[in-house]
Amino acid sequence: MNITKRSTVLYLAIIGLILVIVVGWYIVSFRTPDSAPVTFDGQRALADVQTQVDFGPRIPGTAAHDRVREWIRTELESAGWTVEVQQTEAMGHPIFNIIAKRGAAAPQYIIGAHYDTRMRADHDTDPTKWTEPVPGANDGASGVAVLLEFARKLPKGSVPVWLVFFDTEDNGNIEGWDWLLGSRAFVASLTFRPKAAVVIDMIGDTNLNIYLERNSDKATRDEIWQAAAQAGHSDVFIAEEKYSMLDDHTPFLQAGIPAVDIIDFDYPYWHTTQDTPDKVSAQSLQAVGETLLKWIESKSLSR
Repeated sequence: MNITKRSTVLYLAIIGLILVIVVGWYIVSFRTPDSAPVTFDGQRALADVQTQVDFGPRIPGTAAHDRVREWIRTELESAGWTVEVQQTEAMGHPIFNIIAKRGAAAPQYIIGAHYDTRMRADHDTDPTKWTEPVPGANDGASGVAVLLEFARKLPKGSVPVWLVFFDTEDNGNIEGWDWLLGSRAFVASLTFRPKAAVVIDMIGDTNLNIYLERNSDKATRDEIWQAAAQAGHSDVFIAEEKYSMLDDHTPFLQAGIPAVDIIDFDYPYWHTTQDTPDKVSAQSLQAVGETLLKWIESKSLSR
């Protein structure tokens, strides 16, 4: 090969390399935001747990309950969601279910958590505290915190989802009250049938162990546990059945809607005055949030 030909080949090689670099830069610089990695922020969720507890016990009918409801609305609207409040009543108690929507389409999936707290710490080891309110860091605030961070991070092109913050879940076995008043009212009002509903409750425990709940829809349950494994969280999403729960998923099941309860019921501070933010872990919140995002991502890809 003579010098001229060699120079030409070298020149073309350099031009080709420059083109590859330019195209690569273009792809990286101008890709759409939805293609960027979605990162759930467990620390942000933990801060949201603390914020809720700082309001005080969120007992229906109290000022703290009103304040947390408005705070949830503000956080959701800041994240680009449309918020509606379903106002109704049961057993003489007002109910305020918070419903977050994005887009006009009916949801294929509903993900929910309760935001109220129990008025009596009747499982406290100290009987003198049985009439005191529960702070509700894990039992209430953890599920709300995960849903709020989920709302911030869910890609806009995902399958249609509603996020529902159920009221008046947690005061059963108290005279004049019952469990699940908010979720019962919500399900009774539905005019469509979602493919599935998922409830998250008490999912912030520092020693997180989420077992398969026996009453949950098995097909949906298996999908979520598979998503947990794909997200690297099979250590906390344990593929063994343990509890049969009465929870906010129950009204959905009774209406014939597949539903799953994601809950760690092995929580020693349940319905005690010790259910405080120091018992909640950012890593636990992160594991649940990443699993839910992975599950909804799989549903979006399979449309």
